[in-house]
Amino acid sequence: MPDRLYLEQFGNVHALPILHYRMEFAHLVREAFDTVKPDCIALELPQTLEQQFLRGVRRLPEISVLAYHVAAQSVFLIIEPADPLIEGARLALERQIPLHLVDIDLDSYPSHPEQLPDSYSVQRIGLEPFYREVAKLYRGIPPGEEDLRRERGMAYRLRQLSQQHERVLFICGMAHLERIRRDFDAPQAQPLTRTHREGITIFNLHPECCHEVLAEYPFLSALYETRRSPLPPEPAPGGPSLRKSFNAFELILGGKQSIPEEEALAESVQRSAHRIGPEGELPDRQKIMLRLFLEAARHYRQETGDKVHFWQKRAFFRFARNYALLSRMLLPDLFQMLAAARGCLDDNFAYAFFRLAAHSPWQKETSDIPTLRLSAAELWSATKRIRFRPREQVRAKGLSRLKMMNRKKEKRPGDWLEGFDDPYICSFPPEDLNIEEYGRNLKRIGARQLSEEASKSEPFSSSLLDGIDMRETLRNIHEGKIYVRENKRLKSGVGCVVVILDEDKEGTKYPYCMTWLGEHAQESDMAFYATPPTDNIVGPGISRCEYGGFLLSYPPRRMVDVWHDPDYRYALGKAEHLLMAALDYSLEKDVVYAAAKPPRSFLKQHAARLGKRIIYLPLGSLSPVALKKLRAFHILYGRDKRDIAKDYIW
Repeated sequence: MPDRLYLEQFGNVHALPILHYRMEFAHLVREAFDTVKPDCIALELPQTLEQQFLRGVRRLPEISVLAYHVAAQSVFLIIEPADPLIEGARLALERQIPLHLVDIDLDSYPSHPEQLPDSYSVQRIGLEPFYREVAKLYRGIPPGEEDLRRERGMAYRLRQLSQQHERVLFICGMAHLERIRRDFDAPQAQPLTRTHREGITIFNLHPECCHEVLAEYPFLSALYETRRSPLPPEPAPGGPSLRKSFNAFELILGGKQSIPEEEALAESVQRSAHRIGPEGELPDRQKIMLRLFLEAARHYRQETGDKVHFWQKRAFFRFARNYALLSRMLLPDLFQMLAAARGCLDDNFAYAFFRLAAHSPWQKETSDIPTLRLSAAELWSATKRIRFRPREQVRAKGLSRLKMMNRKKEKRPGDWLEGFDDPYICSFPPEDLNIEEYGRNLKRIGARQLSEEASKSEPFSSSLLDGIDMRETLRNIHEGKIYVRENKRLKSGVGCVVVILDEDKEGTKYPYCMTWLGEHAQESDMAFYATPPTDNIVGPGISRCEYGGFLLSYPPRRMVDVWHDPDYRYALGKAEHLLMAALDYSLEKDVVYAAAKPPRSFLKQHAARLGKRIIYLPLGSLSPVALKKLRAFHILYGRDKRDIAKDYIW
């Protein structure tokens, strides 16, 4: 918006104060260009770099690196889209107006560690108050001799340009502008400086280095680059997916063609570019951060089947905000967001978040110029490292890997679909052990809940019974009595267990209904509803599904197909269907029912008529981590797949 823009004017020079490598100021350069309509643009860069610098600008949106050596040290200049100096050079080339690099070339320049305000505040308060505060900060810092030389040299060049052009747009760092303005009005001699430098080389930046060396993380730079030009059409819902699926026609035709991962990531960038604000306006970092989170959550669900819940989203943004405030910034950087993603969700989500945040759609490993790998340690004095830890570590000493990052892929399109020719399906034994143990744990919780409901407290008279009830004693401390507790033991056992993770009221989210019989005496019969096996193929003859709800009944080999049993025709939905079947098949009086909502009174009456009782456990009282581990399961098409399943299931 124009009210965010502020220009310092001296003579016919219109100076825009900037912070280097910040997206907000790159956008302000575009606004300044449209406002001033200059016939010349001057940049705070040395003229000795001009030839290779312009070559790198013309390569955009591919990112380039200028490199040269000074006193056995390497100097690098990153040419990235979201930098205001680069944006000024691009505008000059696109509009075909003169471009001048007015800084002087020094062999040495000291490093200045500075604690500057977050550039996001320009989005809220505008550039003028922001610049006034920064200029006030720099007035208290005495300038070095190198700074004074550069500022006098730039003032001299600007005076020359002002005599040759009507309107000069000067893009300059905030630390120098005030002194340049002062020197502009004073007589200046032509500075003694280097006019030519040998050994300047331009490289293509390796795509795997973008997240380390770019000042703005690649996802943000990609959004800025996409919005520089007219936006392409927004991708339709249900576009490229990271999940592989199939149907009967694909089996006939030889299988579904694999979708490159880069295509799905690029589609996320295009969709986000439409949803962070009207075209032509300054993108809001908060909206970009939200879109990055939502797109990462979508990819995370496609690959793992796990949904990102609202409370996890709220915890992520609260953690990231507080982390940023600790470093005196308004919004978090990429490292802080990754730390929040790993801490508030898990390592797999953090990797999905990182993979999208580090993706630059136009950057390729091969190019018309040599490709260079750079690390953050080669550019910045202080770096931080974050590690993604796997859920399961390899047993070999000193080795660990994230299975999600090293998952197997098809050798050729349709390769995995050849494993679905076996008509018999079975489960993955480690997952069976987990769910059986969880069912036994729910039985213990249900029995303990009944015991607590039957227990009572009374004032101490002659017996301590099962011990002093401290809670009741403190509650009635005014009576001056000690209360003791008598725990009633549950006489009957708990039979079936029903867990409802999603009621699926519309009946479309979990259409796959199945009844499984236990394979041996230690395994329960099971009925469940889940996502279709055809939705996510993870290996040859191996499908990944997600439970909506399930029923466990012990002893095994007794359950018929409950989904076609006419006795349960009065059930309203799949959840009630499973509960009615549990009441019917339970050999014990009590049935555990874990769900977000308690059962209807009709079902309680139905249980009473059968001589049964429903123990309701609120889903929120159970561990979300344990439920998350159980929610995803795998269907194997043939027992022979059990030998290879461990290589495809992570």
